[in-house]
Amino acid sequence: MQVVLVRTMSEDSQRNFRSVYYEKVGFRGVEEKKSLEILLKDDRLDIEKLCTFSQRFPLPSMYRTLVWKVLLGILPQYQETHSVVMVHRREQYHDVHNALEVIRFIDESTPKSEVFLHMYHLEMGNLSHSQAYPLESEDELFLAIASAMEDMIDDDVDCYWLIKSFVSHIESKFRDSHIQMQKSFEHYLNLEDNRLVTHLKTGNTLDKLPYDLWFKKCFAGCLPASSLQRVWDKLVSGSCKILVFVAVEILLTFKMKIMALNNADSLSKFLEKIPEDNTDAIVSKAIDLWHKHCGVPAHSV
Repeated sequence: MQVVLVRTMSEDSQRNFRSVYYEKVGFRGVEEKKSLEILLKDDRLDIEKLCTFSQRFPLPSMYRTLVWKVLLGILPQYQETHSVVMVHRREQYHDVHNALEVIRFIDESTPKSEVFLHMYHLEMGNLSHSQAYPLESEDELFLAIASAMEDMIDDDVDCYWLIKSFVSHIESKFRDSHIQMQKSFEHYLNLEDNRLVTHLKTGNTLDKLPYDLWFKKCFAGCLPASSLQRVWDKLVSGSCKILVFVAVEILLTFKMKIMALNNADSLSKFLEKIPEDNTDAIVSKAIDLWHKHCGVPAHSV
């Protein structure tokens, strides 16, 4: 009995080590992938369990679009209705797109992100009479999200629906959290490296960091798609706090560079477009920090 117990504990330790290793290097563990596939076989998809999975693990790329569409309400929980619903979604997309072509608001030369923005305005009933109109802050947010989503999603119909649903999601759920996220950022950065916080305060740069890019645009344009989609997995499934820890980890990773920059403008310029060669590692460490400070969601299947 004792031998069996020791062997079981040893196997569990090895399995846990493998899972952590796979997550660190950006690959899915076989067991987690199988768990998700079990969830996706249900006739009625369990939203709570899909959210829990997405909070705990990165979504496999082959299932990401489906899970996002379900969690964002583009597709219903009942799988038998998915094909019919998507037929209607495609028809609506093409109707709106064609309408803009008929009134000559768009053509083949119009950038795709702008096409999506005009479509969104038309659907919302606030399309401008002129194509040359000043962009509102909401438009800039939409374009930033659209540009990033284009790099993640190949199908234009899926891309458009995900963009407008994601924008609606973050606006409705996280709009009032921006100030609190900035305070949380300072709090957790201070816990991880109080000397860095002191340096930023001394140089009067702590309040001038690119918080809008981080917490309103959700790092769109700052991180490449391959890294950003792992962050957005957490946003889609309901947590905005991951944004705080990505910001914290960026500053910890580039601490020496940040300490050497002497003014707010140069610091913001650097942070708005960080080097892409280690962003995957930054996101992995940010997720570790998030779990460290906020706990790991219980995984139930």
